[in-house]
Amino acid sequence: MTLHRHIDLDGLRLFYREAGDPDRPTLLLLHGFPASSFMFRDLIGRLAGDFHLIAPDYPGFGYSAAPDRAAFGYTFDRLAQVIEAFTERLRIGSYWLYMQDFGGPVGFRLATRHPERVLGLIVQNANAYEEGLPDSFWAPAKALWADRSAENARRIREAAISDDALAWNYTHGVRDIEAISPDSWVLQQALLDKPGAREIMLDLLYDYGSNPPLYPIWQQYFRTHRPPVLIVWGENDVIFPASGAHPYLRDLPDARLHLLDTGHFALEEDGALIARHIRAFVGA
Repeated sequence: MTLHRHIDLDGLRLFYREAGDPDRPTLLLLHGFPASSFMFRDLIGRLAGDFHLIAPDYPGFGYSAAPDRAAFGYTFDRLAQVIEAFTERLRIGSYWLYMQDFGGPVGFRLATRHPERVLGLIVQNANAYEEGLPDSFWAPAKALWADRSAENARRIREAAISDDALAWNYTHGVRDIEAISPDSWVLQQALLDKPGAREIMLDLLYDYGSNPPLYPIWQQYFRTHRPPVLIVWGENDVIFPASGAHPYLRDLPDARLHLLDTGHFALEEDGALIARHIRAFVGA
């Protein structure tokens, strides 16, 4: 059974999903953009008999509180600080990190700060290499990072957080579009229609530019600490294409890489397969 919980972190109300036996290895599930812990709903059910699973919603996402932008400051450093405090409040001393999309910059910050807590990494369309940011998709974002003008912000809003873009995030690159439930993007549309929500997303899309300068630090972490790494990557993803998956093997030659014939949100179409890969790898 999945439990749907809230925790108060110094006045910040954070929502999370939890399932499984706390005495088993913990999988900390870090969601992407502009998603929430909802993306892990089926994976949690599939793995609850084998692991302890924790899936928080970041501030401003899902069912967590969305503090005022001026007071909170939506950056990846801030999100990582909140998730670090969240794990400490729940007394989760060690965990596997499952990271998708925005979950990568959050999780890699946790891993480099506290490598002793990380049992291993499960990387699903989460980037840590320049090769994974091709101009064919990322040019508008890179323009925003260089100049947060009103025009560049408008282009990003249309490309990344319009209603059409939300649906496209889930359907591009899939084998069978009729197999993809619209529940995810309809929920996201409803949550993003809350006052100020899309501006929060825009703040984080702008701050995503803080991540590439950290790639060498993350890569040094890979080489120094050699965590066990499972890579399950939707290879038809044009946001984070497979060109960003292969470089992990340069720094982590023992990593296990599975390219899946699906898109950005690979769990929607290949959740059962990903669960089998996790069970085989983490349980090995």
